[in-house]
Amino acid sequence: MMIRRNISKITQNHWHNGFLGTGHRAMAVLDGVSYKDSDPFILFMDDSLNLPGGEPVGGAHPHAGFETLSLVLEGNEKDWKTGSFELMTAGKGIIHTEEITSKQKLRMLQVWLVLPPEKRYAQPFLQRMLLEDVPKIKTDTYEIRVYSGSSNGLISPLKNHTPFTLVDFRLDNRAVVAQEIPSHYNGLVYVLKGSVKAGDKIINAEQAGWLDKATEDGDTEIQFEALENDTHFVLYAGQPHNVSVVHHGPFVADTMEDIAQMYRDFRQGKFPHLNDLPDEQKITSFSETSKSIIH
Repeated sequence: MMIRRNISKITQNHWHNGFLGTGHRAMAVLDGVSYKDSDPFILFMDDSLNLPGGEPVGGAHPHAGFETLSLVLEGNEKDWKTGSFELMTAGKGIIHTEEITSKQKLRMLQVWLVLPPEKRYAQPFLQRMLLEDVPKIKTDTYEIRVYSGSSNGLISPLKNHTPFTLVDFRLDNRAVVAQEIPSHYNGLVYVLKGSVKAGDKIINAEQAGWLDKATEDGDTEIQFEALENDTHFVLYAGQPHNVSVVHHGPFVADTMEDIAQMYRDFRQGKFPHLNDLPDEQKITSFSETSKSIIH
């Protein structure tokens, strides 16, 4: 018998001005939530960009000790394609450039996923998945896109250091779907549009519903029912590490001494640039392993 998961609480934060200046709105979805409850996710930003162009914004910056998950909800069909996904393992250190000079309209979800302590200093690695390579289920009333983990018989080809599930759901009014989740995973349902009944709670647009803690081992399941047409939400759930971490600037580590060493390594030029990674540290096509089901 599958164990039912429900939503323990619902949180809602507010849009603020983003670091890219005029035209950048951002929402820090995890604000007010302790890392103990969000583990292994330590940052979750909903970034809406409507940039006018002109002077460069952004630029080169380092990361170390974690992985970045970038889901493109609305892209420019050039550098960022709608529906694409990128997992960047920063590991022992990498430099990433996000510099924008032209007029842009984008919306992205950017999440930081903490690495297990034994993999904190893994080799940097990049995985990119285009929408056409994402395993998906499509019917007359819903679409499910499986970016990581599994859903309804489909398994993502993404390679994970920290096991996590990332599934994108698009449902018409009254459509019902279910999602299996390992019992020990922490996670949240973030609603982008519309309204959904998740387990025993109703979550509206721009709200996050947090999975309750399962008391038994095994597989669990949560049921979703859309309460409006064009309801769109995402599920992020992952295996917690259950160890304390330190987050400072662009780095995640076990101690402040480790953070200081990361800064020294960066200043000494020990971090490679993302663009310079050798081919064996990149996966940019999953076309041979993708699978879709259309009813």
